[in-house]
Amino acid sequence: MISPPRRAPKAGIHPDKGKSWLRRAWPLVRAHRTLLITSLVLSFIGLIVQVQIPDLVRIGIDRALIDRTEDLTRYVWLIAALAVAQGVINFLARLYLLRTAYELEYDLRNIVFGHLMRMSYGFYDRVQSGELMSRATSDIRAVQMYLAFGPSILVQCTIAVIAFALMLSINAPLAVVAMAAMPVIGFLGVRMRKAIFPVSWLIQARLAGVATVVDENIQGVRIVKAFAAEQRQIDGLTEAADGVRWAYTTDARIRSRWMPVMDNLSRVGLALVLLVGGLMVLDGNATVGTIVAFNSYVLMLMPPFRMLGMIIMMGQRAAASAQRIYDILDTPSDIAEKPDTAAPPPRGDLRFEGVRFSYADGTLALDGLDLRVSPGETVALVGATGSGKSTVGKLAARFYDADDGRVLLDGQDVRDYQLATLRDRVGIVPDEPFLFSVSLHANIAFGRPGASRDEVEAAARAAGADGFIRELPEGYDTVVGERGYTLSGGQRQRVAIARALLVNPPVLILDDATSAVDVRVEHDIHESLRGLMEGRTTIVVAHRLATIGLADRVILIEDGRVAADGTHVELLASSEKYRKVLASQAVVA
Repeated sequence: MISPPRRAPKAGIHPDKGKSWLRRAWPLVRAHRTLLITSLVLSFIGLIVQVQIPDLVRIGIDRALIDRTEDLTRYVWLIAALAVAQGVINFLARLYLLRTAYELEYDLRNIVFGHLMRMSYGFYDRVQSGELMSRATSDIRAVQMYLAFGPSILVQCTIAVIAFALMLSINAPLAVVAMAAMPVIGFLGVRMRKAIFPVSWLIQARLAGVATVVDENIQGVRIVKAFAAEQRQIDGLTEAADGVRWAYTTDARIRSRWMPVMDNLSRVGLALVLLVGGLMVLDGNATVGTIVAFNSYVLMLMPPFRMLGMIIMMGQRAAASAQRIYDILDTPSDIAEKPDTAAPPPRGDLRFEGVRFSYADGTLALDGLDLRVSPGETVALVGATGSGKSTVGKLAARFYDADDGRVLLDGQDVRDYQLATLRDRVGIVPDEPFLFSVSLHANIAFGRPGASRDEVEAAARAAGADGFIRELPEGYDTVVGERGYTLSGGQRQRVAIARALLVNPPVLILDDATSAVDVRVEHDIHESLRGLMEGRTTIVVAHRLATIGLADRVILIEDGRVAADGTHVELLASSEKYRKVLASQAVVA
């Protein structure tokens, strides 16, 4: 089945941070104005129809029952017809409103997700995944609800204006009595809004904390079980959930203090209508039909009063959620792309010139690294843990930018490449491979979705993965579990190598990519890689002698610098540091 093409968001969030959250979201609402306005117009027409019914009841009572000058059946049929018309109009209004809501949610999700996909490694080093999940789900829903349903609720509240106008036309003094509670409701609404906003922010923040705990424990469930730490983690979640419960309880306490008052003030109007209207009927200044109609109008005003409180709460929660979303959208990527420029022909010439780099936590990874890997050359990087070996590959693919110095690919600074072009030329196989919960074919073809089955199988054979894949029940169509955990560590690494080989990049970086396979399988993979490395620039982060044996040259990295450079044999003979590193990592046969 072919999936329909993805529709890009019709608009974005306004970049001006000085604007209110609603004004920043206005371009998004304006892009869907046709659906929204259609819904609001239909809702308004439905309200016009609705307020006519009590007036018909009034006329029917006064003329057909009291004065007996007209036929009651006529009014019964008119009221029934208006009720049917209102039902049809409200159905259409609701349909268009829900379509607007889902379109807004679709665009918001794509805007947020698209921004997250453009963020650098450094961003994900700083921000917890559970926090991002919360902002991309519950926060988006809160904003969407207000943007779509807020205008609709405001239109519904206009029934108060329409009903009041009709009440004035029928009996002005009684209308003023019925609406006497309105100023008090407005005052209480403002007070409630100020009380709810801080709690709304706190609720969303603490929900994000719970999402983080759940996400980390699901992702790390194997570690939790390995150390029998289930109860400790449950206790941690309980503590986070208690924080959410307290915030919700505080929110409920505020609402319970204000909402009953706001709900029941309209009933005060009903009592006043019965009292004052009854006296007016006795004095001959009003009719029985008028009293019945005004009772209906006052009852009709109750939902808008309740919705007024609802829209205040929705607005406060949406404001808090919008700010959390904007915090993400306003965070620029550490990796900024320059305008598209012509890239030099791919040769695989990679150079590091005085490169210095520290991670966000202050850890110094590279300190003035000077290194050149010639086109077609295979270089093994060797060094103690934390010496900066893996960082070399991350800077080459521009997952991070160097703090000082330059990284050059084919004579051009990697910062001058478009990211897509650069990462087509620099392929990385990480030491902790990630697989998606799709078929093995789709995982291997991730970098080239249009690759044929023959090409996928050829890459798998080169990575030593074809054998075990064919033994699976559905072969290449086997869907792996989340993160590929239904496969062994070595099998995941082989699939990751196949994925990189299928892209066929001029520069291939193997970051200890065979650490989880046994010696026999590693030997088979290396035999396949020898042929594939011919003419390809390859950097191998090595811990085993067999992996070092793939290299034309070995570089010893120490404290973020090149400490020794030469062939394996040369370094064994000349470098005491190299021999110590090999001995400490137990790679000498």
